[in-house]
Amino acid sequence: MIPRYTRKEMAQIWEPQTRFRIWFEIEAYATEALAELGVVPREAAAVIWDKGKDAEFDVARIDEIEAVTKHDVIAFLTHLAEIVGPEARFVHQGMTSSDVLDTCLNVQLARAADLLIEDVDGLLAALKRRAFEHKNTVCIGRSHGIHAEPTTFGIKLAQAHAEFQRARERLVMARKEIATCAISGAVGTFANIDPRVEEYVAEKMGLTPEPVSTQVIPRDRHAMYFAALAVVASSIERLATEIRHLQRTEVLEAEEYFSPGQKGSSAMPHKRNPVLTENLTGLARLVRSAVIPALENVALWHERDISHSSVERGIGPDATIHLDFALKRLTGVIDKLLVYPENMQRNLDRLGGLVHSQRVLLALTQKGMSREDSYAAVQRNAMPVWRGEGNFLELLKKDKDVSALLTAAELESLFDLGYHTKHTDTIFRRVFGEA
Repeated sequence: MIPRYTRKEMAQIWEPQTRFRIWFEIEAYATEALAELGVVPREAAAVIWDKGKDAEFDVARIDEIEAVTKHDVIAFLTHLAEIVGPEARFVHQGMTSSDVLDTCLNVQLARAADLLIEDVDGLLAALKRRAFEHKNTVCIGRSHGIHAEPTTFGIKLAQAHAEFQRARERLVMARKEIATCAISGAVGTFANIDPRVEEYVAEKMGLTPEPVSTQVIPRDRHAMYFAALAVVASSIERLATEIRHLQRTEVLEAEEYFSPGQKGSSAMPHKRNPVLTENLTGLARLVRSAVIPALENVALWHERDISHSSVERGIGPDATIHLDFALKRLTGVIDKLLVYPENMQRNLDRLGGLVHSQRVLLALTQKGMSREDSYAAVQRNAMPVWRGEGNFLELLKKDKDVSALLTAAELESLFDLGYHTKHTDTIFRRVFGEA
């Protein structure tokens, strides 16, 4: 975890104290269930809860014990016994380490997903507000980075809103898939612990029992989870890249907010760089880097090995922390984004009306000219304008083949920007509903 890209709320999920607190709850709930089944004394289960519920686990002491035992769960249980006393002998009855580790990890990943979903909700709100603000702000649409036809800046933001709605749904599904519990003992057969204990712990921890845990919860679930995070990160990068392009000096249709006192360059005082969206592009790469290791964790040996463990100790905190930070940062970028409609209009006009070429092409075909001849007629008048030689509309009016079929008034009507935005309301209804 790098403090620069870490928010407190997400970091707390991965702190050792949180992890040990979850471990305790898993062990205590399991003991409580065993007491209900008559396997351990009820009084012992009560003492365990009473002495452990408000305990501050000594991370340094656990590390000290682990330095000897070389086993993290045993180190924790030893420390718990120091807190609880003789009744601690009833803790971990019939359980194996993976019951604690895997269930805990899934609790942490589910909590992380909850925060990420909350982050997306904040981003969606910002995108919706700015989309409606610029619903009718006409700008040029680009394909291959080249001027194509007019659109609106609101439609650009509506597209991003629709994409992050899908991102939200993916996170909800990822949370559902990861939120399982395993308290099934060695090799997952429940030989030494009743399946009802697992059901009890699952209910208390807000999870569902894993149908078949082979001592570990199957890692296809985790692969799916990190893949979902990666797709969300790619959506962040898509929007960040759009803003970076729009901020280029030659374009300057939108720009990251530049705060008072901010400096853009150590050498050039005039610079206003898209540093936030560049940062988001990099963070997206980090989140995606978790996918391949998560996929490789799926193929474990037989009923269990721990080759996945070291991987997850890294990618669990890193991917969720980076994505949480990125979503919050992107929300801030959208919320304060500077938009320049006058530059959008200037860019629309740069090509002397060429953005209306398809309308002219279609109008000629409607008048009886073949598509091939129509294309040739429009293109031969467009290319001089592309080179900065004349005005597209005026050249078309002077073209004998074109003017034979289209009057000057008809040609002028084909250069109406409103034609390209007439279905904006339809698009907005599809994205935001009737409201």
